[in-house]
Amino acid sequence: MGILNMIKGQLIDVIEWTDSSNKTMVHKYDMNGKEIMMGAQLTVRESQVAIFVNEGEIADVFEPGRYELSTSNMPIMTALKSWKYGFNSPFKSDVYFVNTKQFLDMKWGTSNPVMMRDAEFGMIRLRAFGIYSFKVSDPVTFLKEVFGTASLFTVEGVEGQIKRTIVSGLSDAIAESKIPALDLAANYDELSNFALQSINPKIKALGLTLCSFIIENISLPEEVEKSMDKRTSMGVLGNLDQYAKYQAAEAMREAANSEGGGGMAGMGVGMGAGAAMGQMFAQSLGNTASPTAAPQTSGAVCSACGATIAVGAKFCPECGAKQNAGAFCTSCGKAIPAGTKFCPECGAKQ
Repeated sequence: MGILNMIKGQLIDVIEWTDSSNKTMVHKYDMNGKEIMMGAQLTVRESQVAIFVNEGEIADVFEPGRYELSTSNMPIMTALKSWKYGFNSPFKSDVYFVNTKQFLDMKWGTSNPVMMRDAEFGMIRLRAFGIYSFKVSDPVTFLKEVFGTASLFTVEGVEGQIKRTIVSGLSDAIAESKIPALDLAANYDELSNFALQSINPKIKALGLTLCSFIIENISLPEEVEKSMDKRTSMGVLGNLDQYAKYQAAEAMREAANSEGGGGMAGMGVGMGAGAAMGQMFAQSLGNTASPTAAPQTSGAVCSACGATIAVGAKFCPECGAKQNAGAFCTSCGKAIPAGTKFCPECGAKQ
């Protein structure tokens, strides 16, 4: 019995793994020098995949579920070991548990400003940051291309690669979209979807998939933000002339209501404000006054010499030429053909 117990102690009959860190992507099952017995129970939980590696070669891959390891459940391992007729022999194999869940709230940001050409501001530099999530979509490819034979692999191992790919994809998305800098905030979703489509093909070769990509903020350079603030202030103020008048009126009111306004200083302030207000009203009246009517001609024009004569005069006082009665406009005095009902110059009715 002692020998049997010792032999049983060298065999593994239950294989499973639970992740407590939420950051582990791959965990190599610790054999502790033992061998796996045929008929052992393998438990693969949801969001996990178990990969058996025999002598450096990928053997069998197990999706979520409960398995009894046997020749029927391990066809590749059976072929490698040449087990026949259900020969239940212990075997050595490396077992890797790959975490296929989504790794959430991964932060990304531009380490250096991204250069872009804007139609309004010219060449500008942008900074951006946000979050993303990803998962292992192809465990076998991930094993071959990324973690190899490591006994433990966490998100830190691929985080840098994904971040740099994201920044590159976002730069391409902003440049190709040609969205003005002032309109970027209104197009975060469109840029995110565009970047997601351009990034996924690049990381697919690693067995990874970007599940979500969110832009939290795209910030402009300080000088561009100051220019935007000035434009916003001008837009809020509206009519600067009206604003200046309002400010002058407020200054006069405050001067009149100030506690020290009874002295000479208060009188000076009041006089200055009154003068400013008077000038403001004069300008306002000058700007808003209706234009005066055009001066009317005081007389008619002689049909012979062109001298100015009284409207309705029969003879010119300069040359004595006889004038045709009714041949002058009664409004502007211009000579018009006899019998004309409306003046061809000013349109007045005759």
